Amino acid sequence: MKKIIFLSLLFIVIPFFIVFFFFHEQKKEEEKLYDNIIVKVKREATNKIEEVKLEDYIVGVVAGEMPILFHSEALKAQSVAARSYVLKRIINNKNKLYDVVDTVLNQVYLDNEYLKKSWGKNYNHNILKIQNAVFMTKGEYLEYNGEIADALYFSTSNGFTENSEEVFSFEVPYLRSVESVWDANASPVFNDVKNYTLTEFYNNLGIKEQSKIKIEIIKKSNTGRILELKINNNKMTGSEVASKLKLRSNHFEIKQKAKEVTIKTTGYGHGVGMSQYGAEGMASEGYKYDESLKYYYQGVEIKKLISS
Repeated sequence: MKKIIFLSLLFIVIPFFIVFFFFHEQKKEEEKLYDNIIVKVKREATNKIEEVKLEDYIVGVVAGEMPILFHSEALKAQSVAARSYVLKRIINNKNKLYDVVDTVLNQVYLDNEYLKKSWGKNYNHNILKIQNAVFMTKGEYLEYNGEIADALYFSTSNGFTENSEEVFSFEVPYLRSVESVWDANASPVFNDVKNYTLTEFYNNLGIKEQSKIKIEIIKKSNTGRILELKINNNKMTGSEVASKLKLRSNHFEIKQKAKEVTIKTTGYGHGVGMSQYGAEGMASEGYKYDESLKYYYQGVEIKKLISS
């Protein structure tokens, strides 16, 4: 009798475990990322959606986002950051018609036809340099705590990168402020000066013109970026001011002399994640691309897509 009961239990339990492990393995299989991914890119100039192979897309992004004269290790770091960024967007936008647009709203993507015209006789040399950087990091992306990292990046820091919540109002554990000592020497846009007439200044900001500009800083980030301020009692964010006045960053100083306004800025871009000129400075000192990535994205791991 006991033998019959035991056999009956086996017939019940064994199928259960077979089904359990089958679906468990199937779920794991679905979670894997393969390297034959197609990126749906919306071309802003034509409003058309193009399907581009992932690695070809990364070549176009590196060409659009980083100067060709940069060190190969910096180009590799950009390749991994760009790949992580688009993989994150593909997952987040899976129910949309396209994954990314081809402008700074996501990542600048330049197709081969554009690059041939732009680079002219230097095309072969330049494209091989970028293709090599992309190939040497093929399939690599950043992961944090089991998820693809949102690898934000920008041109030039003000000496430090920013905590994500200081700029975008959401806290991300790997997007922490770190010192970036390389930018001041590496970047030609570390400091910038823009001049306006008093009328231009007010018109661009959409503020009623007055003879004297009164600035009240309400809140700054730990690195000196202006988060909130008042200009003649008009409350604005530093990012709004930077956007309306076409400044390179929200780390700025406004000075008035009679009917002329001078604004000095430090850094270029939002300041969160990897500084591109910082990565270039690190590369020039001998740092490898993985060292730069793990410096600017705290606590991440470099993973690789599975070959299909």
